[in-house]
Amino acid sequence: MDTPGYVVLSRLAAQRRAQDVVASNLANADTPGFKASQMVFAEHLARQQNTQTPRGGAEVAFTQDRATWRDFSPGPLQATGNPLDLALSGDGFFALQTANGERYTRAGRFALSPNSGVVDAQGNPVLLQDGTPLVIPPGATRIEISGDGTVATEQGPIGQLRVVRFADPQRLQAQGDRLFTTPQDMAAEPVARPAVVQGSVEGSNVKAVVEMTRMTAELREFQFVSQFVEKEGERLQDSVQRILKRK
Repeated sequence: MDTPGYVVLSRLAAQRRAQDVVASNLANADTPGFKASQMVFAEHLARQQNTQTPRGGAEVAFTQDRATWRDFSPGPLQATGNPLDLALSGDGFFALQTANGERYTRAGRFALSPNSGVVDAQGNPVLLQDGTPLVIPPGATRIEISGDGTVATEQGPIGQLRVVRFADPQRLQAQGDRLFTTPQDMAAEPVARPAVVQGSVEGSNVKAVVEMTRMTAELREFQFVSQFVEKEGERLQDSVQRILKRK
């Protein structure tokens, strides 16, 4: 494959991943606490070898898939009336205990497990500030969670929810559609006064109309590059045929 082929191949690979990211956003437009993502592209310059300097420079520009940027802007709050549905109207993440360690989420659609623990949709326990799982005392019928995350029932206070923030949220690594984990060198910082809203959940911040428009644009870009590949193949085939005729 010659240089134009490698250049267009880099663009095709980047466009395919861009479509995958948009498709994931659209698929999670109704997922509580989901945060939309976007691709970050860059230009990778490579010097041409064994050739004279062409007019305009000696560098070839490839498309480089640098990273995925995640939009952490808040989604709309949806009132449910369920006392175990929680949302954060400000900064922060709820902490959960999973089989792989502590994980973080904005999806506050919680429920009671058979042993009276408060868990997420995958059964991961919700954590308190002291790192212990939140458990509702047997027989309690009224659960109250204040704005600072303090949990209490008619039997008395239980504890305060563990709500944390991060200095650089873009370094968080997504696990599935709702959970995040941190790199080893990144620590969670407790939020002293979280803005917890009981009886509501935070919706996805995906704007479906915008994502549909992006999907259409990405598809057209992919088609354009595919047509370029086809034309480049025809050019090479025509060049080979001309060379063979001369022989």
